[in-house]
Amino acid sequence: MPKIVDRPIILGVVGDSATGKTTLSAGVAKILGENRCTVICTDDYHAFDRTERAENGISALDPKGNYIDILGQHLKALRRGQPILKPIYNHYWGTLDRPVYLKPRDYVIMEGLLGYTTREMRDCYDVKIYLDPEEDLRVKWKVNRDTTKRGYTKEQVMASLEKRKEDSPAFIQPQRTFADIVIRFQTPESGADDAHLDVRHILRPTLPHPDFSPLFESARNNGLHLELARDVDGKPVDVLEIDGTIPDDHADKIQNLLWDLIPEATHLRAQLGRVDGAADVSHPLALTQLLVAYHMVKAALGVHAV
Repeated sequence: MPKIVDRPIILGVVGDSATGKTTLSAGVAKILGENRCTVICTDDYHAFDRTERAENGISALDPKGNYIDILGQHLKALRRGQPILKPIYNHYWGTLDRPVYLKPRDYVIMEGLLGYTTREMRDCYDVKIYLDPEEDLRVKWKVNRDTTKRGYTKEQVMASLEKRKEDSPAFIQPQRTFADIVIRFQTPESGADDAHLDVRHILRPTLPHPDFSPLFESARNNGLHLELARDVDGKPVDVLEIDGTIPDDHADKIQNLLWDLIPEATHLRAQLGRVDGAADVSHPLALTQLLVAYHMVKAALGVHAV
């Protein structure tokens, strides 16, 4: 299945800190082929290092602490297929490192905190995702990531969360309204590890979503649910829910349906749904990654490219 749109296809993955943006983006890149993807963290566009933010009393979540205008310029250049000189923010040391020269490949994945801040930026994306896991999960993920990968203590992480508690509703959460798909991982009532979380997809009509109806005669009480609902703004949306305990055979049926719709994307299927620190594959994560990749391939084919 050839790519017929003669420019890079751009995916946006936006959400608060530690919502799973990197995990989702990496999984989508594996499906599309990592050699065909350029993955960019928009948090690299911080205007200040960690010490300067503390001195200025400004959060990394605040657009004023980021070069939003330069990010917008770079997005437009990437969409035209032009290279950029991308800044680098070192998350471990909290420093601004030397920028890197990047050329866009067939697919560009932009993941970070503030990717939908301006209309100029939003117009550059072909597919827009917003990650909105339940808050207890996000806090757990943030503590784990920042203490194991970014040099913080647990006390420092909790203090940072408290300091930022007003910034997320002010700067991050309003971007939710611009997403084509809102993805919410949540813990089932019975409790579960990260490999067996439920996921809820709010599918907005801004994209032509795949037809899941062939699955539903046999899907009752079998881990997959689809209904018409109203979003928080009152607009009608489809809500697709996948249980963390969905049986392997039924998860395979859903995957096969999507793979059949995007036969080009056959790369590294066995890597779908891998969660850091978990021995098992998460079927909800795998299906989420595959659904996003489906839309990227369809955009490349001109089905809903903008």
